Amino acid sequence: QVQLVESGGGLVQDGGSLRLSCAASARRLTNDYMGWFRQAPGKEREFVAAIYWWDVNRTYYADSVKDRFTISRDVAKNTVYLQMNSLKPEDTAVYYCAGGPTYDRRSAAYHYWGQGTQVTVSS
Repeated sequence: QVQLVESGGGLVQDGGSLRLSCAASARRLTNDYMGWFRQAPGKEREFVAAIYWWDVNRTYYADSVKDRFTISRDVAKNTVYLQMNSLKPEDTAVYYCAGGPTYDRRSAAYHYWGQGTQVTVSS
């Protein structure tokens, strides 16, 4: 079993930045892909970004965050990050870290999930 623990959420003004972290308790083939999803009140959980752990050039982004968010990872710390710049009020959501065996934009494809961290962007 792999446990994921997120941190770094908070309240920020429109145009501000935040960095989310997700520490994994172990590395398995079943979490070679690490992703970030988000869920706003009354909406479905949606894909934000993903990275293949063993090749940092293999990153994937939702169109809505491309060029504003950057996903990265630290091998030594077994941690994945989501740097969020130029934040907008519509980015307000609970952000979840997830781990899965393959790249997929569907949340059902991921085996492991963190508890979520709230990001609120005020206008």
